[in-house]
Amino acid sequence: MRILTVSSFFESHGGGLEIVAGALAQALAKRGHDSRHAAAAVSPTPTGGGVQRIALAAHDPLEAVTGLPMPLPSRKARQQLEDEVRSADAIVIHDALYANSQLARRYARRHSKPWLVIQHIGAIPYRRIALRAALMAANRLVTRPTLRAASQAVFISDTVRCQFADVGFAHPPELMFNGVEGELFRPLASAERKALRRRLGWPDARPQLLFVGRFVEKKGLETLRALASLRPDCDIVMVGSGPIDPADWNLPNLRLPGRKSHAELAELYAAADALVLPSVGEGYPLVVQEAMASGLPVYCGLDSALADPDATRFLTGIAVDPLAPEATARRFASAIGKAPLPAHDEAAAAYARGRYDWDRNAAWIEQRLAALVA
Repeated sequence: MRILTVSSFFESHGGGLEIVAGALAQALAKRGHDSRHAAAAVSPTPTGGGVQRIALAAHDPLEAVTGLPMPLPSRKARQQLEDEVRSADAIVIHDALYANSQLARRYARRHSKPWLVIQHIGAIPYRRIALRAALMAANRLVTRPTLRAASQAVFISDTVRCQFADVGFAHPPELMFNGVEGELFRPLASAERKALRRRLGWPDARPQLLFVGRFVEKKGLETLRALASLRPDCDIVMVGSGPIDPADWNLPNLRLPGRKSHAELAELYAAADALVLPSVGEGYPLVVQEAMASGLPVYCGLDSALADPDATRFLTGIAVDPLAPEATARRFASAIGKAPLPAHDEAAAAYARGRYDWDRNAAWIEQRLAALVA
């Protein structure tokens, strides 16, 4: 089949949704499909993996203001996307709210193409009332009708699925967790881990708390700032980029290594003492699953901790209040406790590496799309 994946950006943009879209497109290509991926050309267009990338000219005026990426394709890009939909056998749309997603939905209906939507996020409790209200309205007016109209709706998180449980779906919605690269994200033996920490310049006796994600409000940046102040005995290692610049905080225990490749990120998971993710409005962040597969203790918001009910026992879920970052930081600091932190969890690693699989997800998508095409 020729399967067209549509997402907001390519994985080079650095967001979890985009990385998932790219990984699934590559997994479909490995299964022998003509896999094509259309996304905004705001970030560099990746190559390889057996996927044909279609870069759509677009601009993104809203992300710097709202923290929510919202690329708006040009007229030429809209025609380009319609041509791709017309020539595809089926379409996989990642998240309903984006302009690319809505255009792909419209073109799929126009050209009688089956499509499914993979919904990553639900409500986001922004600190600003206007943003919260705008997203609530958008979910009511755009996301819900899209989920209702889809040939098949898929959720990557049980938390998000529950938020939309009252939608009148065309078919029962499916729950499909993101995959992880089990050969890359894995625990290290004690001697390997100590050697890796020395190479990274991390002292053995000083806890290294790892954050991985976009530097935007919903990821809990204000809570991380407060946590770094509360815990001068720990280093906060923040991997990523975005419109917020933590360097402006002028905190001595903050490490900002920038964005990292998958291989470099795997080393950081293996070497760190804990993953800290005080985000809100998430589905099931891929970084949580990768950290679990690496055996890394995870401290995250309740939405993330409850996304896979069977994995909750391996995660420390903490109530996150974006309106009270200092209080939230105190809860994280209390849950993390003092050094030494808990050892890496082999049981969590075994669960994640056995449970989360890109090829298994691609096989399900393949079967469902084949049935829809038939």
